[in-house]
Amino acid sequence: MGTDNQTWVSDFILLGLSSDWDAQVSLFVLFLVMYMVTMLGNCLIVLLIRLDNRLHTPMYFFLTNLSLVDVSYATSIVPQLLAHFLAEHKSIPFQSCAAQLCFSLALGGIEFVLLAVMAYDRYVAVCDPLRYSAIMHGALCARLAITSWVSGFINSLVQTAITFHLPMCTNKFIDHISCELLAVIRLACVDTSSNEAAIMVSSIVFLMTPFCLVLLSYIWIISTIVKIQSTEGRKKAFHTCASHLTVVALCYGLAIFTYIQPHSSLSVLQEKLFSLFYAILTPMLNPMIYSLRNKEVKGAWQKLLWKFSGLASKLAT
Repeated sequence: MGTDNQTWVSDFILLGLSSDWDAQVSLFVLFLVMYMVTMLGNCLIVLLIRLDNRLHTPMYFFLTNLSLVDVSYATSIVPQLLAHFLAEHKSIPFQSCAAQLCFSLALGGIEFVLLAVMAYDRYVAVCDPLRYSAIMHGALCARLAITSWVSGFINSLVQTAITFHLPMCTNKFIDHISCELLAVIRLACVDTSSNEAAIMVSSIVFLMTPFCLVLLSYIWIISTIVKIQSTEGRKKAFHTCASHLTVVALCYGLAIFTYIQPHSSLSVLQEKLFSLFYAILTPMLNPMIYSLRNKEVKGAWQKLLWKFSGLASKLAT
């Protein structure tokens, strides 16, 4: 292909979900409310863990990291999506598109690795409880969290660099809600087989490998739980892992359907819906799942609310 056709674009047009104005206004209100609930729920979880000494454990240290990832991931996509619902010209500059792709990819990778780390934490808690404190000490938890964040951003920087090195020619219309990896690659006017191979390698390293580690951890966890003699002991061990397992099913399930095969049979609309679910609904549901299915978190909420009610009554008198 001649160099005249391999030009670079300065901005992109995001086609979004709908071109109907009434539909866009309705979606704006819906997603704004969901985004506010997401921010409030995750920030409250972080605050609660910070304030309650009983939650200063490895499990809740990693949950704090997960909440920060969820808040950051939603913020990397939703504000721009909301602005475009009300904008007549739905453009995004080249640099902003690259930044959005970089941050969303990084945060997604961090979440997958964090969920695997949390599965290991639950494995040690259930399968080797007597040595739990010795194994999951503070230094190891910090190293695991740092590894999650650093590896996620390294992978994202590589993927973003090779994606935006592609010439987009005169095609600047991204048929998606954001600068999503597969949607951007579809704009290229050259062969993208090397990019698709890179996506596959990245999916194996940052998606399938953590997923397999989670599965292996839960195979050992379940095999240990079924050996527990008392019904109460089995129920307690199960509740220890139930919240994490629910979040794992949500996050890994959607990502595997979307990214494990670049040439998937998913339609563009299905890709958009999966991205919406992952960017808005999953971060909103995660704090609810951990709050509703975890006795320690519910107890901490009750303690915090009791303190606030006592303080309010003192101020009133």
